[in-house]
Amino acid sequence: MLFHWTAWHHGHWGRHGEPAAEAWPWLSQFSSVGALGVQLFFIISGFVILLSSFGKSPARFIGSRVGRLYPAYWVAVLATATLTFVLWPEMGSQRSPVDILANLTMFQGGLGVGHIDGVYWTLWVEMKFYLWILAFTLIGMTVGRVLVFAFAWPIVGNALYFGLHAAGQPIDWVEHVFFPQYSALFAGGMALFLLFKFGHTPLRWAALVLNAGAGSLWSARVQQAETLKLTGYDYPFWAFVAVVAGLFVVVALIVLTPLASLRVPGMTLAGQLTYPVYLLHQLWGWWLIYLLSPYLPREVVLALTLAAILGAAWLLHRWVERPLGPGLQRAVTAGVGTWPAVGRGLGRARTPAS
Repeated sequence: MLFHWTAWHHGHWGRHGEPAAEAWPWLSQFSSVGALGVQLFFIISGFVILLSSFGKSPARFIGSRVGRLYPAYWVAVLATATLTFVLWPEMGSQRSPVDILANLTMFQGGLGVGHIDGVYWTLWVEMKFYLWILAFTLIGMTVGRVLVFAFAWPIVGNALYFGLHAAGQPIDWVEHVFFPQYSALFAGGMALFLLFKFGHTPLRWAALVLNAGAGSLWSARVQQAETLKLTGYDYPFWAFVAVVAGLFVVVALIVLTPLASLRVPGMTLAGQLTYPVYLLHQLWGWWLIYLLSPYLPREVVLALTLAAILGAAWLLHRWVERPLGPGLQRAVTAGVGTWPAVGRGLGRARTPAS
């Protein structure tokens, strides 16, 4: 949130086109690297998705993902469409109302349709990761297979990417299938899951170290240029490497040390709100900043905007996710299990002995 509100190069502070980094000259020096929250999200996703899918049937995996992601997302897309086409039409000048339909599928990234909210680009990356996990549930997810995949996925993807690029061959399909810019982040989270769930072995630690290194280097390669372009700050390459490596360390400490059993009041609610906050914060936050900043001190505007987004996220969680998510999950799981020809197979977990 702080990256998008106080560092990203929008000009909504004061309605005078003042860039966010100029409105927040001190804070933006730190919030400008907040885009690396995406890397943290992908690391955690690699861990959590395996934690929730290991030993589950394909139908249950599909149902869990649909029930978890879609109810809040549908409401957020429709609310954001209302903002961009009705309340703040200049923000939607580069979009078409037809885009709403594609965005409701959550597959707009694969359909070549623009995101109704720019931050939704990460959902297509996440969707492709889910497809890999779905393939695992279809063939049978075992510790050995997950470990091999955690090694092979980033290695093969990077070999194809750089090899084909050097040979002047198309690499678009590699980016779509292997997405090497981010695969090591997910694979590193998968390695952390294996260490957490099944214990410590040299190979599992090697998978974590390999992916932490590859993920940090790739993230620095991408984010150094993006940070300069979007905020104007030019930080050293190795600063980004250090931050992403530090994110791996933080997640490892949380899941592999006694911190895993620590219970902090409010953290469950904070975790529940992260997805609704993600869905709502950028455009709605900019709009509130645009409306309020001409009349109130910037610190007050920032605090009010934060409170409003957190409040809206809680409402989305309380009145959409909680009542609709579990029922949709059960319905999709049951529905997938009744598909002609393939339903019985999708409804049965495959757990080979090795």
